[in-house]
Amino acid sequence: MAVVRDLRVLLRFRNFRRLLAVRLLSQGADGVYQVGLATYVVFSPERQTSPVEIASAMAVLLLPYSLVGPFAGVLLDRWRRRQVFLYGNLLRALLASATALLMISQVPDWLFYVSALCVTAVNRFVLAGLSAALPRVVDEDRLVMANSLSPTAGTLAATAGGGLAFLVRLVFADSDAAVVLVGAALYLCSALASLRIGRELLGPDRTLVPRRLGPALTGTARDLVAGLRHLTAPARREAAWALASMTLMRFCYGALTVMLLMLCRYAFSANTDDGLALLGLVVGVSGAGFFVAAVLTPWAAGRFGPGRWIVLCAAFAAVLEPALGLPFAIGPTLVAAFVLGLTTQGAKISTDTLVQSAVDDGFRGRVFSLYDVLFNVAFVAAAGVAALMLPPDGRSVPLVLTVAVIYGLVAATMARFARQ
Repeated sequence: MAVVRDLRVLLRFRNFRRLLAVRLLSQGADGVYQVGLATYVVFSPERQTSPVEIASAMAVLLLPYSLVGPFAGVLLDRWRRRQVFLYGNLLRALLASATALLMISQVPDWLFYVSALCVTAVNRFVLAGLSAALPRVVDEDRLVMANSLSPTAGTLAATAGGGLAFLVRLVFADSDAAVVLVGAALYLCSALASLRIGRELLGPDRTLVPRRLGPALTGTARDLVAGLRHLTAPARREAAWALASMTLMRFCYGALTVMLLMLCRYAFSANTDDGLALLGLVVGVSGAGFFVAAVLTPWAAGRFGPGRWIVLCAAFAAVLEPALGLPFAIGPTLVAAFVLGLTTQGAKISTDTLVQSAVDDGFRGRVFSLYDVLFNVAFVAAAGVAALMLPPDGRSVPLVLTVAVIYGLVAATMARFARQ
């Protein structure tokens, strides 16, 4: 099969394998850490979590990315990306250990959120750097396949990390602190794995960017405007449209995530343990959708083009999301989770490919940091909208229909652009 053959060729790139190992360990740790946070905030028996509280937690953890993200881009276009992976993961291992200590201590909630925020803020540098470095370890002909395998494998690693977190909670008597410590250990392993990559291999090209850091930081706004202009130039307009469409799909994903948390916590289960087990099953099914997207997208993007594949993913979600979500039953919800994983990851792979192919290496760090900012703002905005629309048990027909309309608008807009 063509996909298997291309995968075999891609995995022969030694430095791609090494970069992939860093991603797998890092995002596996993210999965462990995020489940530890989610179970502590949402599924603790002593807490009666509401949609507003979930949205507030997401805002605390994600909105500051809008401040960190632009600086991450400027720095990633000047720092050695290998060093970002090394020191970033070492710092996260230390901060995650501090989070675990706070979980078992009598401290104010705001202090716990500050610690968690620091871990996730560093994550912006690592994930943006992984995307920006990918074209440095594969040739242009394999970039679509690399974008299918690498980010999707990272998502699957995060899903596996979530499963590991559930297992750790069983072994250590529902200890969220133990889960977070396992995540810290995986961050440390990712840092060590990055040492196998050459310091200069992942870029950026030192001849394309200024060497002095001070002027770079003071000129952040000017550099970001330059990156935005670079992305929206006529030759790169398709990539800009794809990025806007992916932002709206991320909004849909965020709204459905909050609804799903509330359904698992209250509507579909009698207690927190059953709700957490159901959430783990849903995450696994969604991960299967990510895997299918990784296999299917290279063929689909090659046959239809990345832009038209985004159209098909959005249209598919617009039809199936309300059909499966409106019954508010466990079985259809599991199928909907699979569809959501498939369509979201399929569109993201295509968007990553369009952006990476269109953007010059000297601008990739800034553009992917803008990409991350849009992602996080859209996710938090979706959580806020969901908090206003969701009832206490999570069942909301208006929210399901609103998301379906947005998917439909994305499909129609991208289809019109593709025809032009």
